Amino acid sequence: MTDQATPTGTNEAGAPGRYVEEGEFTRDTNYIEDRILRDGSQGWPVEAGRYRLVAARACPWANRSVIVRRLLGLEDAISLGLPGPTHDARSWTFDLDPDGRDPVLGTERLQESFLARFPDYPRGITVPALVDIPSGQVVTNDYPQITLDLSTEWTEHHREGAPDLYPVALRAEIDEVADLVFRDVNNGVYRCGFAGSQEAYEKAYDRLFSRLDWLSERLATQRYLVGDTITEADVRLFTTLARFDAVYHGHFKCNRQKLDEMPVLWAYARDLFQTPGFGDTIDFVQIKQHYYLTHTDINPTRVVPAGPETWGWLEPHGREELGGRPFGDGTPPGPVREGERVPEGHGAVPRGGRATRPSEARAAVSGTPVPGSADAVADRS
Repeated sequence: MTDQATPTGTNEAGAPGRYVEEGEFTRDTNYIEDRILRDGSQGWPVEAGRYRLVAARACPWANRSVIVRRLLGLEDAISLGLPGPTHDARSWTFDLDPDGRDPVLGTERLQESFLARFPDYPRGITVPALVDIPSGQVVTNDYPQITLDLSTEWTEHHREGAPDLYPVALRAEIDEVADLVFRDVNNGVYRCGFAGSQEAYEKAYDRLFSRLDWLSERLATQRYLVGDTITEADVRLFTTLARFDAVYHGHFKCNRQKLDEMPVLWAYARDLFQTPGFGDTIDFVQIKQHYYLTHTDINPTRVVPAGPETWGWLEPHGREELGGRPFGDGTPPGPVREGERVPEGHGAVPRGGRATRPSEARAAVSGTPVPGSADAVADRS
């Protein structure tokens, strides 16, 4: 996703827009609320091969849907489109695909699918989005509901051994924890980074680290956030933790500590990272490209950091001592599909290995990202 408020700016010719707001940052959560349901009651029935998930590797909100799709084994049922790590004032673009077009949808911009259904769509063109392939129209960009529906509505198409990420008996607790994590952590890092005043920033900063302390205490004695298996709550926390040291600590000024200086959360994050379906979706190069190239009011030079090193993600975590069963009575997902693998050098690189440098990776991103313009609505991850 990003944040659906409209970035302000100076002109249509590419002058950078602003993501920082006056006072506190407020996220627009008015998404397209249509759902893909087994009974088809909203006009979008569950149907293998009909829908395409468009999800940028860089975006933490989109990353959730990629993880859940992989854990549940929905690759054959729902195809995956991967925009590049940056977007201009109008939309995420498929600039890494041949000829700059999504090979299934045939579009250059995700915006085309939104406008195909809503010609005057006024809000952010956000990822993740589920697109109806036959019509080319967007169905929904309601990212919290997308992952829940993948777990509960697409069960007929789950792989054998798929985990139950949203067990009925734990749903109330999962929802409660996920709401706290969203308010103070997932969205909290943005409230720090996009704060327009010292007071707003410090308020968000205090809430963020107070919640991280709470999470550390909770996870000191249990392996996962709710119950003894991986659930939706873990997926939602993980995608923020995976970006914390690479982006949020410096770029968003969330700098009381780095993740690797918070022992419990660092071990928890490594445990998930090393679990099939989590770390194999993380592209640190595209993550850094997105934030440091797109938020030009925060990083006007658009210089992308070379670090941090990523080998620590592969170090032993010791969380097995707490018990727990990652997939419950299920099994791990199989290997990542061809065409969906994170490029070599973009993920966690072992000690002594060579990570892709920003100067090498930028050549793969065509065009000049334009974060905002006076009359356009951009996605703000």
